[in-house]
Amino acid sequence: MRRSLLDQVQRNSVALISLVVAITSLVYNTWRNEFTEFNRNQRQSSFDTLAKLGELQELAFLNHFDCNFSVRGNVRSGWVLVQTIEDLTMVLDELSMASTQNLKEVWAGNWEALSYENTAACENRSEARRAKGREAADAVAEAIDGVRHDVLAVLRSLD
Repeated sequence: MRRSLLDQVQRNSVALISLVVAITSLVYNTWRNEFTEFNRNQRQSSFDTLAKLGELQELAFLNHFDCNFSVRGNVRSGWVLVQTIEDLTMVLDELSMASTQNLKEVWAGNWEALSYENTAACENRSEARRAKGREAADAVAEAIDGVRHDVLAVLRSLD
């Protein structure tokens, strides 16, 4: 019995080796595909987040510095961008949600200082109102930079 099993293994050694190679290849290929898909999702979410961060920064700067509401619209539309950024960053595996939460809090505390009834009200604002808007724009820019820094760190960590 023992001898016949050894004979069968020897006669079928090529088939057994081929089976081991096939199973090993299948396992590796499946793992590699999953890993590649994970990285692809991380990259796509990172790039989308960076784009939305740029839109939010543009909105804040256009409203405060240029009194231009025609390009990005009302500053309240920034809430949509902040919520989209929050949703996109939830997918990012190694991103600390602290920077995204900070952005949301900073936006909540400063968006009204960037809001004006119309172009004339923005252009004719008082120095105090201009200073308050400048502080708000700077705070938002700093919070955006925090999220941007974290998203870029995620991108750098990918294979």
